Amino acid sequence: MKTQRPIPGDDEHVVLKFRPRTSAHPPGRQESAPPRALPAANDLSRYERPREEPDDFRHRMLANVAALAFTIALTAIGIWLAMSIADLRRTQDCVLMGRRDCARISEMPSGR
Repeated sequence: MKTQRPIPGDDEHVVLKFRPRTSAHPPGRQESAPPRALPAANDLSRYERPREEPDDFRHRMLANVAALAFTIALTAIGIWLAMSIADLRRTQDCVLMGRRDCARISEMPSGR
């Protein structure tokens, strides 16, 4: 079986072969400009802004405590919801199997 190749026309795109660089300077390119000096990685002074008012650390700590409490509450609600759904699923599976003793009966402590 012969493989037919289309004849490339002038208006078609041509795919060029990718040649990875093996040296620091690509071939055919003259070194005209010296390499730029990179800024220090730890120098963040260009991102600093002058502050209109000093930091309120008390307010920041209260906000952090509130965020932590909210996260803990959300986690507890998620765990409770997952356990409730698992219990409901067990009960539903029990009922669908045709069993009649699926409901959980909690014992009341007798006060005699």
